[in-house]
Amino acid sequence: MAANKTIGNIPLGEKMNLSIAEASVYTGIGQVTLRKWLREPDCPFLIWVGPKKMLVRRQELEDYIHSKTVFFDKEEKEK
Repeated sequence: MAANKTIGNIPLGEKMNLSIAEASVYTGIGQVTLRKWLREPDCPFLIWVGPKKMLVRRQELEDYIHSKTVFFDKEEKEK
């Protein structure tokens, strides 16, 4: 993961919470995919800030990624 990349003055690997754009840069996973994951019920790394803004808990996102071995869309699985 791109822990040494920075946006602003704080390296992404040191930030507690990330925007979706920052999480995408940090993980190399596209923003569309991250948004799909964030819309899943009981997403473990989602933080709502007000009614519209979503943030990503960096450590929980890392744990989620490490716990998975294969990622695919539900539609792809059903084909």
